[in-house]
Amino acid sequence: MTYGREEQLWIPESDLDGMSVDTLAVRAGQIRTGQLEHSDAIFPTSSFVYGSAAQAAARFGGEEPGNIYSRFTNPTVQAFEGRIAAMEGGEKAVATASGMAAVLSTCMALLKAGDHVICSRGVFGTTNVLFQKYMAKFGVETTFVSLTDMEQWQAAVRPETRMLFIETPSNPLCDVADLAALSALAHANDALFVVDNCFCTPVLQRPLEHGADLVVHSATKYLDGQGRCVGGVVVGPAKYLDEIYGFIRSAGPTMSPFNAWVFQKGLETLPIRMRAHCANALELARWLEQHPEVEKVFYAGLESHPQHELAKRQQDGFGGVVSFQVKGGREQAWRFIDATRMISITANLGDVKTTITHPATTTHGRLAPEDKAKAGITENLIRLSVGIEAIDDLKTDLDRGFQALKD
Repeated sequence: MTYGREEQLWIPESDLDGMSVDTLAVRAGQIRTGQLEHSDAIFPTSSFVYGSAAQAAARFGGEEPGNIYSRFTNPTVQAFEGRIAAMEGGEKAVATASGMAAVLSTCMALLKAGDHVICSRGVFGTTNVLFQKYMAKFGVETTFVSLTDMEQWQAAVRPETRMLFIETPSNPLCDVADLAALSALAHANDALFVVDNCFCTPVLQRPLEHGADLVVHSATKYLDGQGRCVGGVVVGPAKYLDEIYGFIRSAGPTMSPFNAWVFQKGLETLPIRMRAHCANALELARWLEQHPEVEKVFYAGLESHPQHELAKRQQDGFGGVVSFQVKGGREQAWRFIDATRMISITANLGDVKTTITHPATTTHGRLAPEDKAKAGITENLIRLSVGIEAIDDLKTDLDRGFQALKD
């Protein structure tokens, strides 16, 4: 038995008003078809058909809502967008082909030649390159400042400043920004405040509630959680998202329906995964902090972290990324990494499997030496994205690295 479009109208929609992020992760955004499926449907199609030439004209002319072409309208992608928007507390979301596509689309849609951006130094290395090398070609200038030094932010503001861009916690040193203070600074100067929320996800932090205008994610990371697909998303008010959607429609950095479906499935387990990541990361950070071969540990969950109290106020957990410096330089860091036998040597993060990388030669390898120095990316720095394996097994594997340093 099949159901026509008219017969779908009786299907009740879930009433999710006031529901917690745990419930929204499972229930929000579902687009149920006439088949009344319980799980989320996937629509792997490039185009959609119409009942008549007149209806096609109405769709293309914007006179009638509905799907046209999967570069910019696809039900599976829309379902993912609806769910992450609900979780972040945003009015609308636009999904993209990657996390970097989300950053690029935001900039291309909302900035123009002559505009100025202030960006924290502690961002993903490729974000730094995007602003410093490529946006500069289009006449957008960027000033990089310390994430946590408000005096540097204030000094960097110009009349043409139109965007403040940050990651918090930062990658890979886990510095934490004061969201309310940066929001106030941005809005006092008629600028947008954009927050990369990749490390925390909406389970641990909702920047829009602290004054951010837009939130971006690399969905590749925790939103998926199992290292299966590449994607990104931007969340915020419709007045900005409509512009970003227009760029996606024209330029085409589009999320595929299959990837959207995978991310939607990932969101269902995001709350329980994030709590497991946080628990393991905190225990490992405390263990590493006491190790004689470790110079310093970077994790906001530690009482020794300079923004520990701030993180407690604006986050519901400290995340799954822990970075630390071993005694020595690159040779010792590489020796440590190579000695592990279970942990995956890869630059990706946010996976249920623990990963390990050397930021100075991977994620931040394209930065000039002086930029690495300013960002605190030292040769002895190692970044762990802590998974959900048994904590004792993770310590056993990391002990292999410490034994290699002794040997």
